[in-house]
Amino acid sequence: MAAMRTWAFLLLWFRTSTQEKTPDVHITCVFSEDCVLPCSFQPASDQVIRWLRQEVIIYTLRLEDGEDGEDGEDGEDGEDDQSEHEQYDGRASLFPNLVSHGNASLRLTECGPRDRGRYRCQVNSTSGLHEAQVIVRVEAPVRSLSLSLELSRLDGYEELKCATRDVYPAPQIAWATDPPTAGGLRANTRMLADEQGRYNVESRLRKLKDQSQLTYICRVNSSYGTQVWTASLTERAISWTERRNLTVPCHAPPHLPNPSLSWSFTNHNKPAIILTYNSKPQQSSVSTLWKERVVFDPAKVASGDGSLWLVEPDRLEHGGVYTCVYASLRTTHTVVTRVTMTSDSGKTKYGESNWWIVGLVIALLALALVGILGYLKIRGGQPKPSKVVEEASEMHPVRGNPVSAEPCEDSVLTADETNRHS
Repeated sequence: MAAMRTWAFLLLWFRTSTQEKTPDVHITCVFSEDCVLPCSFQPASDQVIRWLRQEVIIYTLRLEDGEDGEDGEDGEDGEDDQSEHEQYDGRASLFPNLVSHGNASLRLTECGPRDRGRYRCQVNSTSGLHEAQVIVRVEAPVRSLSLSLELSRLDGYEELKCATRDVYPAPQIAWATDPPTAGGLRANTRMLADEQGRYNVESRLRKLKDQSQLTYICRVNSSYGTQVWTASLTERAISWTERRNLTVPCHAPPHLPNPSLSWSFTNHNKPAIILTYNSKPQQSSVSTLWKERVVFDPAKVASGDGSLWLVEPDRLEHGGVYTCVYASLRTTHTVVTRVTMTSDSGKTKYGESNWWIVGLVIALLALALVGILGYLKIRGGQPKPSKVVEEASEMHPVRGNPVSAEPCEDSVLTADETNRHS
């Protein structure tokens, strides 16, 4: 018995001394996609390959005399082990054509959060024991990040919305301004997970009052630190006179490699695309409705100047909100410009802005007419002096004594008067 124990100890020591040790490998698997966990070894005879997750066997392959054989064909271990872990049934496999060349990598299909953890590749053969540790992370990376300016449905104030979709694990969101503002920015962030565990993220920040020259910045960091997405927004207001050429500015942050550019216009809540431009390859497309109205220089886009030149804009058609979006790798910058158009005062024809002059003239004329009529009415109400007596006395002098009631000699006597004198 002592001799058998000695041989057993020596065999265990021999296997331990010949075991190959490799450093841990960290890999990140993409959500819902296939992922390969690497494992390589020195080919030998009578090989048994096992994959374990959290020290539980999930896959076994036995090779004898240098021939490849899958579980259930040359041994029962693999079949029994797999039956205990239904989540890997049909999802875990090796590469049969590569095993004989020393490749024991494990392929997992349709990866998800359940596949995270520590895996161990174990190859036991006549040459010894080989093990490799693989740390698996599963991530649904950020594909896009949008930053927009909206009107709050509840309170009526303006707020900025930073949003991304289908992200795993839940990311970290931070807000900032340029130039920095005093005090912290209080944002309302919501993260909702779907049935597969991916998150839809929406963060809202109320626009600061009386600080119109700020640039708002939203940053999204993945939980693993593999990605950083940045979206920024600047708002401007321009008051302009119609029929005069106008430059709507759009300047991007520095160091944007191979940027793309898009311009859109919103008038009466009807958005429309003006143009798009891709610097690689250098291609631009201008909407048919805007070809005669805009001038755009693609050569300036790479230097950060994507400004738009409007030719003789019309007040009714071209007054509204212009949105410029610079986009590059994991970075977007948006410039929102509100353009207010006024009528051209140099026109000889009457515009809507001249009606107030016409109204003022009419009001003055009406006031003058009322004054004249009032004056005439006052004059007509005063008593006029009687001139009948004076006119009669001056034109027809009275003969005789005007004081005495007695008739004069020339007066004609009536019958009563004749009888009275007689």
